[in-house]
Amino acid sequence: METNDYKVQLEIFEGPLDLLLYLIKKDELDIHAISIERITKQYLDYINTFKLLNIDLASEFIVMAANLMYLKSRTLLPRTEQPPEEDAEDDDPRWELIRQLIEYKKFKDAAGFLSIRELEQQGHFAHQPDPGDKPETEPATLAEVSIFDLIRAFQNVLKRFEESHDFGDIVDDRFTVSDKIDFLLGHFLPGQAITFDALFQTATTKSEVIVTFLAVLELMKLNQFVVRQDHLLAAITVERRTAIDMEHEDAPEETETLPA
Repeated sequence: METNDYKVQLEIFEGPLDLLLYLIKKDELDIHAISIERITKQYLDYINTFKLLNIDLASEFIVMAANLMYLKSRTLLPRTEQPPEEDAEDDDPRWELIRQLIEYKKFKDAAGFLSIRELEQQGHFAHQPDPGDKPETEPATLAEVSIFDLIRAFQNVLKRFEESHDFGDIVDDRFTVSDKIDFLLGHFLPGQAITFDALFQTATTKSEVIVTFLAVLELMKLNQFVVRQDHLLAAITVERRTAIDMEHEDAPEETETLPA
């Protein structure tokens, strides 16, 4: 099976700065203390994984990759060999990138704060269901569990698979993405959940690992599967949605109007 035959039409709303902020947060670093060499390697690993999965990327991701490689090359040069136009006193090749990240994070945090306030204001006029009709905590969805979290989890699975399997013997690939979609729908009952890593325990080839992940992404797009994660870097759980869940999500929200 050629994975290139299947192109994932996945809407990635996050941009390259979002990915860099995610990598910084994952390593629990201060933005001012980023290592260009380390963050460039991690960033390129993500780009290569997107390419492996045949996921379309915006040109901004490629531009950022080129910029990171340029900054990395500058950090490796002795100061006496820095480009003349950049050879300013106390110049740090990282500074422009750090400035962009700080400014972007400010706007991102402000947007998140305003979104929360908007939801709070909507609650004053929306019809409120009985407490027993709705769980106290809402499960995370694809929009809330970042695609970067999913890619990171997939990278870890793929790395462990490659370390534990001998690729000396040629094994015919027996699965397509469509096959895996049918398999997952046939083996998971509505409401049944499993850890992300457990999805790949029976895989026998690298290609099967890849198509399984692509199938999960497609089922999430189709609103058949939902992913949950308690906090950043926590284990990811995949759950098949129930018909009631889907009906509740598709139903229009009831609102109450104030008397004239």
